[in-house]
Amino acid sequence: MDFSYNETQQMLRDTLARFLSDTYDFETRRKMIAGETGRDPGIWRALATELGILGAPFSEDQGGLGGGPVENMIVMEQLGEAIAIEPYLQTVVIGGGALKAAGGAQADALIPQIIAGEAVIAFAYAEPQGRYELHNLRTSARREGEGWVLNGHKAVVYAAPWATHLLVTARTGGSQREASGVSLFLIEANRPGIVRRDYPTVDGFRASEIYFENASVPGDALIGEEGAALPLVERIVDEATAAVCAEGVGVMRRLHAGTQDYARQRKQFGRPISDFQVLQHRMVDMFMEVEQSASMTLMATLKLDLPDVERMAAVSQAKAKVGKGLKFTGQSAVQIHGGIGITDELAIGHYFKRATMIEGQFGSVDHHLARFERLSMTD
Repeated sequence: MDFSYNETQQMLRDTLARFLSDTYDFETRRKMIAGETGRDPGIWRALATELGILGAPFSEDQGGLGGGPVENMIVMEQLGEAIAIEPYLQTVVIGGGALKAAGGAQADALIPQIIAGEAVIAFAYAEPQGRYELHNLRTSARREGEGWVLNGHKAVVYAAPWATHLLVTARTGGSQREASGVSLFLIEANRPGIVRRDYPTVDGFRASEIYFENASVPGDALIGEEGAALPLVERIVDEATAAVCAEGVGVMRRLHAGTQDYARQRKQFGRPISDFQVLQHRMVDMFMEVEQSASMTLMATLKLDLPDVERMAAVSQAKAKVGKGLKFTGQSAVQIHGGIGITDELAIGHYFKRATMIEGQFGSVDHHLARFERLSMTD
């Protein structure tokens, strides 16, 4: 079986890689994340209008490039290599994925805005008590007239400070941990009753604590069937998990390459430390982790359209492998660099921070190993 990219996919990868190399160097990124807003909106516009990257996974009928999960994987890996802070995962993979799956008037209206770079979507799903349980929700939505009223707290909502829309999970029925009764809403981020507390994250992104205080939203904000959104939420989170695995592969590639470069330059006892066999072995082990993680990520990406159990099992296998690979590669890079490896002035420390955050994003290694074990027992 041929797993190589086709001509269009290779062009997508090369075009984005050149753009990021020209516009997203380490010092530029440092200045952006230190600024008041934490980003340069011009880069997002350029990804949309100059490169057309934001349309990669959407159909040509919707104005996109006609791609899908593999195109998301390609983009996310390149963004990982640059540790780019652009909200592609939140907006295109998660928001766009939910809209594609649901269809209807909302998708017809908002997908062109995503492709044009006019819409930024933040996924408000995590709650302080929820851990990785997508159905463990205290945020509630009750009917009021033709609309809904939301109350609750969502934690660590990435990209929320920049968002035009929020994709929100809320309980419209059932008890706190019931699978039924979960609904999904897409609402404008500036509606009355929505309170944000913004902050920078350790890996350079921006996130928010979001509080819904009797926030009224229109009836058409509901995506899909009332109380039956959990399967859709699980699907888009699996798609996001596969995408963040691809980002992790990009991060690992740069950790490995940066460590190799440093080892060739750093001398000890009059010789480059890259000459020492024990460090050569360690860097070969890092390379193996990168390549194995890349293979597992591709496998999971190709299985995203399979039935639920097969999809979930493949995603959990990949996330567990990538999580272990990120830990080993990141710690090895810092150990070989020594103390300078965790300083703000050196890029390797920033890659290490992002690697550490990806380890736990959408489920830790232990979480996904446990989920894979449960899924295996259902076969």
